[in-house]
Amino acid sequence: MKKELKVALIGNPNTGKSSIFNALTGLRQKVGNYPGITVEKKTGLCQLTEDLAARVIDLPGAYSLNTTSLDESVAVEILLNQRDVDYPDVVVVIAEVENLKRNLLLFTQIKDLGIKTILAINMSDRMSALGVALDVPSLEKALDTRIALISTRKNSGISTLKELLIDHESLSNSSVLDINRVDVLYFEGLKKTYPKIALYKLWLAITQDVNFMPIERQSIADQSGFSTKSKEELKRMQHRETVLRYQFINESLKLGYEKDFSKADGLQGRLDRLFTHKIWGYLIFFVILFSIFQVIFDFSSYPMDAIDGFFGQLAEWVKVTLPPGMLTDLIAEGVIAGIGGVVIFIPQIAFLFFFISLLEESGYMSRVVFLMDRLMRPFGLSGKSIVPLMSGMACAIPAVMATRNIENWKERLVTILVVPFTTCSARLPVYLIIIALVIPEGRFFGLGYQALVLTGLYFIGFLAALLAAALLSRNLKIDRKNFFMVEMPTFKTPQLKNVGFTVFEKTKSFVVGAGQVILALSIVIWFLGSNGYSKEFKNAEQLVTERLQIDQASISSLELDREISSFKLEHSYIGQLGKLIEPVVRPLGYDWKIGIALLTSFAAREVFVGTLATIYSVQDAEESTITKRMALERDSLGKPVFNLATGASILIFYALAMQCMSTLAVVKKETNSWKWPMLQLGFMTVLAYTASLLTYQLLA
Repeated sequence: MKKELKVALIGNPNTGKSSIFNALTGLRQKVGNYPGITVEKKTGLCQLTEDLAARVIDLPGAYSLNTTSLDESVAVEILLNQRDVDYPDVVVVIAEVENLKRNLLLFTQIKDLGIKTILAINMSDRMSALGVALDVPSLEKALDTRIALISTRKNSGISTLKELLIDHESLSNSSVLDINRVDVLYFEGLKKTYPKIALYKLWLAITQDVNFMPIERQSIADQSGFSTKSKEELKRMQHRETVLRYQFINESLKLGYEKDFSKADGLQGRLDRLFTHKIWGYLIFFVILFSIFQVIFDFSSYPMDAIDGFFGQLAEWVKVTLPPGMLTDLIAEGVIAGIGGVVIFIPQIAFLFFFISLLEESGYMSRVVFLMDRLMRPFGLSGKSIVPLMSGMACAIPAVMATRNIENWKERLVTILVVPFTTCSARLPVYLIIIALVIPEGRFFGLGYQALVLTGLYFIGFLAALLAAALLSRNLKIDRKNFFMVEMPTFKTPQLKNVGFTVFEKTKSFVVGAGQVILALSIVIWFLGSNGYSKEFKNAEQLVTERLQIDQASISSLELDREISSFKLEHSYIGQLGKLIEPVVRPLGYDWKIGIALLTSFAAREVFVGTLATIYSVQDAEESTITKRMALERDSLGKPVFNLATGASILIFYALAMQCMSTLAVVKKETNSWKWPMLQLGFMTVLAYTASLLTYQLLA
C-alpha cells in the first residue's frame, strides 16, 4: 500500500527555499490559497520510493515563530494545529550557510514544537569561498537532528535530503530548549492550568496576539486570559527566550561551525557599495530597466508576428472549412479573435517575467529595495512599502497581499491604495499594441522610441504612486514610523531551472486567468456585435446599397461587404451601447468602439485588446491580424482613429486608471471594507480621465 508523507518546507526569506521546493517537486506543483486566507499556498509531489511519496508544502517565509506578519502567523497556525490538513509529519528547515546562526533561531523553535525536523543547509558550494568549515556529525549531535548539505546551483544534496525523508522514523522530536527557564513560576502555573497541551505550543498561541493580531484559532483556544501579565511583560519574556536560544545556538556552532574571514571573498562588499550608491545605484537600475524593455521590443517581435499570423490563418481556415452560420462566425470572429488578441503577448510577458526572475535570483532585487528606500521616505511611505510596489510590476493582486509585512496599519493602508498605480503585466498588452500603432520605430542615440515610451509609462505609474502616497499620508496623519530592514542575500549566479519554473508558472497563470475572462467576454461581445433589434440593423444591406447608389459611388463587392458589416456593427446591441457612452469618452479622443473596450476592460486590463480584436473581426473579417485591423480603422473624416493624440490618451488612461475588478476585490478583503476600494476606484478613475483629457487636448 502506497503511503504519503507530509513534508513542510520553512525558512527565512532568501535562503533558497523555493529552489529546494522546485528541485524536490519539479513540475508536479499546484498553487492556491490557504482556506479563508489570501496567502499563497504551494504544494507539490515528490516520489521518494516506489511505495512512499512526499506531499511537500512550501510554507510562507518566516524569520521566527514570534510572528510579525500574517504570512508568519499562517505558518504558525499550521504548525500548532495537528488537525490541520497541512500539518506535517516532517519539517525541513532551510538555512543558508553564510547566515546559519540567524537561521537556526527558527530551527530551534520548530524543534521545540515536538515535530520531527531536518536541517537543510543550502549554498554549501560557497563554503570555501566564504571561509566556512562545517563538522556535520558534531553539529548534528549538538542540534539533535539530521543535516543535509545542499547546493541547488550544483544540483547536489537533494538525494541526501530524500534519503533523510525516507528514514524519517529515526528522526528525533525532542526539544532543544527548556522553556521553563524563561520564567519558572509562570510556566509551572501554565502547565498546571492546561496539562493536556504541550507547553511551548501553548506559549506560542498566547504570544502570537502580542506581536501581531488576533486570528482564528483552530487547535488551541486563546489562553491569553490565563495570567495578568501585560503585553510588555510577555514581550520581555519573549526577549528572554530569544537570548536563551542564541546562547544554545552559539554553543552548538562552536562544536561544528568555523568561519575564517581571511579566506572570505571581498567582491560582495564592493558590489553592494556600487549597487546601493546614491548616484551610480539609480543610474545602473535605470539602465537595467531600459535594457529589459528594449529587449522586449527587439526580440519578441518575431514570435509575436508568428502567433498573430497563426490566429489569423486559423480564423480563416475555420470560416472556409466549417459550414457558414452563427456557430462558425462565433468561433472565428469571437473565440479565436478574442483569445488571439491576448496570446499574442505571451512572448513579451514571458520576457518580462524572465528578467524579473533573473534579478531576484541573482540577489540584485534586494539591493533595489534598499536603494529605493531613500526615495520612498519623503513621500510618507514605509521602507517596506517598496516590496509591494516592486511586486506590482508583475501583478497588483499579490502585491496588495505583500503589504502584510508592514506592521503599522495606516502605512499598510496607504501602500495598498497606491499599489495599483505601478505598471503590472496586465497593462503590457495595452501598452505594446498602442505603442506599436502610434510610436515610430526610429532610434535616438541608439535608444528605441518605443522602448523609451514604455519605460516612461512605468515611471509615470511609479511617480503617481509616490504622489498619491504623499497626499494620503498627509490626510491620514501617519505619525508612527517603522524601522526599515531588508535582507541582503549573497550575490549568486541565477539558476536557469528556477528561472524557467518562475516564467512558466507566471505566464501560465496570466494566460489561464486572462484567457477565461476574455473567452467569456469575447463570446458576449461577438453576440452583441452580431445581433440587433433596430430596423437599421435588420435592413442594413438595403440601406447601405441605397446610400451608395445615391452617392453614385464606385465600389467593389468587397468594399460593399465591409460597408455593410460596419453599418450593422454600428446599429447592433454593442453599437447602441457604445453610442450611449460615446459622449463621455469622445473628449478623450475615443470613438464608441474604444469606449466599449474601455468598459469591458474593467474586468481585466488586458481585455481591452481582446475586445477590440473581436469588434474589428466582426466589422472586417478580411484582415488577418488585429494589428492591421486597428491600423486601418478610420474616423468619419477618413483619418486614422489610432493617431498620436488618441494613442497617448489611451496610454495615460491605463497608466493611471483602476481597470481591474480582481484588484478591488483583494483590496476589500485585505481592508475588510468596501470603503477603501470604492475610494480607490473613484480617485484613480477621475485622475485617469482628467490626465487623458489634458493629453488629448494638448496633442490633437
